[in-house]
Amino acid sequence: MAGIEALGALRASPLTGVFVTLLAYRLALWLNRRCHGHPLSNPVLIGVLLLLGWLLLSGTDYRQYMQGAQLIQMLLGPATVALAVPLYGNLSRLKRAAGPLALSILLGGLAGIVSAVGFGWLFGLPHEVLLSLSTRAVTTPIAMSVAQGIGGVPELSAMCVILSGIFGAVVARPLFAALGLHDDMALGVATGISAHGIGTARVFQLSETAGAFAGLAMGLNGLLTALLVPLLLALFPL
Repeated sequence: MAGIEALGALRASPLTGVFVTLLAYRLALWLNRRCHGHPLSNPVLIGVLLLLGWLLLSGTDYRQYMQGAQLIQMLLGPATVALAVPLYGNLSRLKRAAGPLALSILLGGLAGIVSAVGFGWLFGLPHEVLLSLSTRAVTTPIAMSVAQGIGGVPELSAMCVILSGIFGAVVARPLFAALGLHDDMALGVATGISAHGIGTARVFQLSETAGAFAGLAMGLNGLLTALLVPLLLALFPL
C-alpha cells in the first residue's frame, strides 16, 4: 500500500513532469551522439518515444504530466526570441535576400495550410480535425492559440505540429542532399516553414546560418498563419 501511495504522489507532483522530460531528452541526446547524429536518432523523436513509454508504463494521465511539463513549454517563447541573436550575425545576407525570402515564406505558409487541410478533406476527416490541421506548420504555442480561436482542438493541433516537426527534422537534410542543394539559407528557410521549432533545432546542429534563417522563417510563418487561417476560413468555409 505504501508503495502504491508513493507512486501516486510521485505521478501527481508537478516536478515529476519536469524531471522526466529533462531526463528523456538527456537520454535522447546521448543516443543521438552515439548514432553520430543520424536523422532517425533525432533527440525530439527519441525523447517523445521515451516519454510515451513512461506515461504508459506508469499509468500517468497526460493532463497530470502537463501540470509540470508546461513549465518547460513556457520556455518556448524566450527560446524563439533568442533566435534573433544568430540572425543578427547574418543581417547583411538577410537584406540582400529580403524579397525572395518574403515570397518564399508567403508561398510556403500557404502551401502548408492548403496541403494539410486539402489532404484531410480528401480523406474525409471531421470538421474539427481539419481546423486543427490548418495550423500544423507553425510552432506549438501559436498553433494551439489559433486552433482554439477557430474552433479546432488545441491538443490535436499540438500533436500535428510535433509530428510534422519531427518528420521535417528527420528528412530535411537527406532530402536536400538528394536534390543536390547545399545552400544553408535555403535549408534554413525551408525547414523553418515546414518543421518550425523542432526542425530549427535540428538545422542549428548543422549550421548556425541555417538555424538563424530557420528561426526567422518559423517566426514569420507563425505570424502569417495566424493572419491567413481565419481569413481563408472566412472566404472558403470548410
